[in-house]
Amino acid sequence: MENYMENVVVIDHPLVQHKLTFLRDRTTGTKDFRMLLRELATLMAYEVTRDLPLEDKQIETPVAKMTAKVLAGRKLGIVPILRAGLGMADGIMDLVPAAKVGHIGLYRDPETLEPKGYYQKLPTDTSERDMIVVDPMLATGGSAIEGIRIVKEAGCKTVRLMCLVAAPEGIKALHEAHPDVMIYTAAVDSHLNDHGYIVPGLGDAGDRIFGTK
Repeated sequence: MENYMENVVVIDHPLVQHKLTFLRDRTTGTKDFRMLLRELATLMAYEVTRDLPLEDKQIETPVAKMTAKVLAGRKLGIVPILRAGLGMADGIMDLVPAAKVGHIGLYRDPETLEPKGYYQKLPTDTSERDMIVVDPMLATGGSAIEGIRIVKEAGCKTVRLMCLVAAPEGIKALHEAHPDVMIYTAAVDSHLNDHGYIVPGLGDAGDRIFGTK
């Protein structure tokens, strides 16, 4: 399994791990779940954007002229996989408000566990952007693999996946399909159960975000 972990960054910041614990707790209600998810997405976005290139900019402070750093013109995009990914998109935009947002609608067939598409809308300049595909759960990997394929097909050269919790099976499948894609997650859990749910996981993220069953 070790070779599949080469492209995985586990974000172990104490605040991330603290908030993730309360997301996992079955007694956490919808309102608090949404709030925690948004906060976690913002915290995790710091790590996902850590290697963005910088360039020099000449400015003048109230005291003196200086050479400072600004982002080197890299454009970012966020692509939540509907519907659960929506819960993380706002948190990333809190940090990167200029990012454009696309949407990919996928659902998992309960019998085959394969992803089925029903909607997609990406920025017209996707090929010019570094795209962050967002889905809280990397379980079988099917939805993430398909979402990333769609983004690449639109011309994007740099794609990253951001999720809350990942299963080893999903990491392996995603690495085999897209070995160039970095995975950023707050936790790598034990395994998938017979229904394709992550164990111990946090349940169905979409249901917990939107209060549905």
